[in-house]
Amino acid sequence: MFFGMTDEQKMIVETTRAFVEAELYPHEAEVERTGHLRPELIREIQQKAMEAGLYAANMPEEVGGAGLDTLSWLLYERELGRANYALHWTCVARPSNILLAGTPEQREKYLFPCIRGEKWDCLAMTEPGAGSDLRGMTASARREGGDWVLNGTKHFISHADLADFAIVFMASGEEDTPRGKKKRITAFFVDKGTPGYTVRAGYRNVSHRGYTNCVLEFDNCRLPDSAVLGEVHQGFEVANTWLGATRLQVASTCLGRADRALQHAISYAAERRQFGQQIGKFQGVSFKLADMAMELKAAELLTWEAGWKFDQGTVTEADMSMAKLKATEVLAMVADEAIQIHGGMGLMDDLPLERIWRDARVERIWEGTSEIQRHIISRELLRAVGG
Repeated sequence: MFFGMTDEQKMIVETTRAFVEAELYPHEAEVERTGHLRPELIREIQQKAMEAGLYAANMPEEVGGAGLDTLSWLLYERELGRANYALHWTCVARPSNILLAGTPEQREKYLFPCIRGEKWDCLAMTEPGAGSDLRGMTASARREGGDWVLNGTKHFISHADLADFAIVFMASGEEDTPRGKKKRITAFFVDKGTPGYTVRAGYRNVSHRGYTNCVLEFDNCRLPDSAVLGEVHQGFEVANTWLGATRLQVASTCLGRADRALQHAISYAAERRQFGQQIGKFQGVSFKLADMAMELKAAELLTWEAGWKFDQGTVTEADMSMAKLKATEVLAMVADEAIQIHGGMGLMDDLPLERIWRDARVERIWEGTSEIQRHIISRELLRAVGG
């Protein structure tokens, strides 16, 4: 494994960071203050991202994306992750890779418009009574008169208010297993405006202002067979095939924010003077900086290794869980210590630290909680010895 960046990767990092600093940072205060992304601002930044070649860069080249290998994509995500989440996720959109699982007709209707910036997607799995235990979902899809009829509720669905369609996972049957009955899951495309499909405002969230969550309600929502994504009853297989790297995406965006917080802490420790010298010369501060840098480096190496192995076809679930777990917990630690080094000023909104600190909290919950990641890691360790 090569630990340096190629010339192309350096260019990706430099281009993305310059875009983030010039086009996203200036709007952070507005989004934090209002909790809202103006439609005209979205379109303005979206157009600039397209011109810079940064829009939908996660997609393969043959469908109009940048065709980045996984490691290059993660470096790109780290740079975007430095900014307010709503700004980089909405305005520099990366459509879900699960759209690549669609039929040619579904790609024309959903994938390509997302890549062109004409539509946005959202992914709906979580329910009020089924979060990490997706097999416990109660929202259902049943056959009726040649169609599918969907009923139930999803919540915590990110930016569904903006999305033109949702990719919804529904319990579509049951199968017998040695451990008892297990629900079968099917994925569906549901267009906004479909009768029986309602998008409601979600919850006020301490993290990621401007990045909304919604409640989706399905009341006898009728869909044709053409709305099925992948195979019937094979929703988990579709998700596992196309969504595996999302944990690495979370890890990478966390690395970007952690590095931004660390750089603020280093600069402040060098500038701020107390008792006749820079506070960075006091062991209580200097050791914090050393620990922050060391933990961030460890999280980076875990993430980059997992990305590299993903392209080699050797990555394991534990590799990706370790990266996600370490990066999200390091972000929390670095953000907290950066505020401690700044003292009272760290909590003021003159600096991005209090936002980074707030935003860090959700990272240990979504895309699989820290406890779920530890379960995945330990399960893989035990299976190797018959456990």
